[in-house]
Amino acid sequence: MGTPETPGQNPMYRFLAVMTVCSTAGLQAWQTLFNNFAVEVAGLQGKHVGMIQSVREVPGFLALLAVYVMLVVREHRLSALSILVLGAGLGATGFFPSYPGLLVTTLAMSFGFHYYETTNQSLTLQYFDKGTSPWIFGKLRSLAAASNIGVGLLIWGLSVVLDFSSIYLFIGLCIAAAGAWGLTRDPTDHRLVPQRKRMILRRRYWLFYFLTFMAGARRQIFIAFAVFLLVKNFHFTVREVTALFVVNNLINYFLSPAIGRAIIRFGERKVLSLEYFSLIFIFLAYATVQSRAAAALLYILDHIFFNFAIAIRTYFQKVGDPRDVAPSMAVGFTINHAAAVFLPALGGILWMVDYRIPFVGGACMSIVSLIAVQKIRV
Repeated sequence: MGTPETPGQNPMYRFLAVMTVCSTAGLQAWQTLFNNFAVEVAGLQGKHVGMIQSVREVPGFLALLAVYVMLVVREHRLSALSILVLGAGLGATGFFPSYPGLLVTTLAMSFGFHYYETTNQSLTLQYFDKGTSPWIFGKLRSLAAASNIGVGLLIWGLSVVLDFSSIYLFIGLCIAAAGAWGLTRDPTDHRLVPQRKRMILRRRYWLFYFLTFMAGARRQIFIAFAVFLLVKNFHFTVREVTALFVVNNLINYFLSPAIGRAIIRFGERKVLSLEYFSLIFIFLAYATVQSRAAAALLYILDHIFFNFAIAIRTYFQKVGDPRDVAPSMAVGFTINHAAAVFLPALGGILWMVDYRIPFVGGACMSIVSLIAVQKIRV
């Protein structure tokens, strides 16, 4: 097993580090280019873009099917294959500038991203012990933040000399090549406890399921309405939103490993309690803030606390059967995305009544989560 001081000595850490950089870079490239490509090249309307964004969440909701894929494909190979599919979907996007074409390429990219994230969580919990895994999760998030900044700068530079199709193809081929490299690696340790190859739902894991669902619901409020608030109510420009994005990732690059160390030192209950207690006030502040600077600060704080959610997975590692890790992470990923099916639409309707309602709802969910997390006993 690796330790916080020597993670590079563990082949699985090196494997996951490369795959995580590719996964994050692929999603970030898609998000950065999609809206402009959809409007300027494909000529899509708002209803088309909304449907494509909904379709993008479907593979996350179907993550539990990864358990059955692992009946025929070993888990680390599924990780690499997922990155290969992500890269292929991204690389093909520029060649299909139409509504049906973007539906198909988005679905391929999203299946690759979500299935990799499912196996990433599972392999990290299997290959790193309870005293190490929080730091590893934090370090991987740090690499993801650096990847986000790097791919943003890359696209900014490439956009001067290449068109959309060429940028998609270049980044997609690089990611697919890394996935192909991953298929040639075998970072596994055959001494580990074998994983159950079927869907697992156990009553004693109810707290993990509940906290995972609530974290997904909170994430949807952040994604759907926090940036919208900045743009709609405070008239943030694209440059200002981009600057916030860069600041967030710079902070997370340095802070994520520290969050992992805090989980190791103080435990999951205290760290998650701090998150949910803070989120109560952050959501209420979203509903009442009048200052542009204060709104930007709330966005940054919200983004920081999002990383505390790794404590939910390390909590499972401490209470779960080691054989249940892979199927439980797949089920957890599906539960996390369940809120994406209905919450943005419901929140949008409530926003039309009063924009404060989704944020007050987020504060209420944080109170419920704070109460629930006190039941953590490890």
